[in-house]
Amino acid sequence: MFIQRNFLFIIMVMAVLLAVAMKATVYQREPVAPPTPSPATTEAFRAYWFGGKAELNTYQLEQAQYGAMHTGEAVLVFVTEDFRVDKQVKAESEASRGVSVPVLKTNYIRRFVTGIYDYSLFTSVFTPIGSPKFPNTLKVSTSGQEWCGHSYVQVNYKDNAYQVSGRSYFEQEVTEDYTVEKAMLEDELWNRIRLDPGKLPTGDVHLIPGTQSARLRHKKLESIPATATLDSAQGVAWTNTHIPGVSVGPCKAYILDYKDDGKSTPGRKLTLIFETAFPHKIVGWEETYTSKEKVLTSRAMLRKTIQSDYWNHNTPADSTLRQALSL
Repeated sequence: MFIQRNFLFIIMVMAVLLAVAMKATVYQREPVAPPTPSPATTEAFRAYWFGGKAELNTYQLEQAQYGAMHTGEAVLVFVTEDFRVDKQVKAESEASRGVSVPVLKTNYIRRFVTGIYDYSLFTSVFTPIGSPKFPNTLKVSTSGQEWCGHSYVQVNYKDNAYQVSGRSYFEQEVTEDYTVEKAMLEDELWNRIRLDPGKLPTGDVHLIPGTQSARLRHKKLESIPATATLDSAQGVAWTNTHIPGVSVGPCKAYILDYKDDGKSTPGRKLTLIFETAFPHKIVGWEETYTSKEKVLTSRAMLRKTIQSDYWNHNTPADSTLRQALSL
């Protein structure tokens, strides 16, 4: 009778005892840590990337092409700007403000000489900064010029996929228009490192290879599997070996290993070296693949880095500023 009359009371006491045992009462719970702020919202990030200047980097380049190594130079320009999400172009009018997001843009220039003639490759990548509504890189465009002719490819994020449009003087690539399933773009990795290297994917991943690499090797863009690793030891070893005279901080290596499937996807390895501390400067990279039945490694090694509002320095007198970049 006692149990029947006091059943609810007994249940409540047992529930309280269980909660105490499991440390589940409001007095026993561990305080909830506040969410880690996005690096893009920090004062240091905004001071560096929204201070009215671009970051300019020059690199000594060793480029594999035609089964041999060739010398050249590479340039990375990082700058923020407002970007229209509807037309996927730079916002330049007041009317565009309501349809724009801030992006980090990479301009990646690569120039090298093969025998008597030269190559020039130029890639632009537009990645939104801290925008939950637009988490994907919105656009990549790449042009290539050499003495035989020139080519162009553009990749636009649309309808949860990437629309690829290409034009080339090569017969097999003269007109290309196709869709690639959504995946991380290799071309955006430079931006992702600068924005937040802690979010770089590791393990088994799918990526769309870089547009410059695809053009040089005459490969169609597609999402392919790779293994991604992040390694501090390799980052330090790389800088000690390849840029011993350049002042850089501790570095990490982000390594992508594309496996040879024996069919349409040849093996290829890409390694990006960057400083561990903000602003995560890119100090170099290398790319290993087969060229004319030889396994060769292209490599870019940092020479100089400066910040500049370069768009305001376009007179003949400003050409002396190129010396600061060893150009």
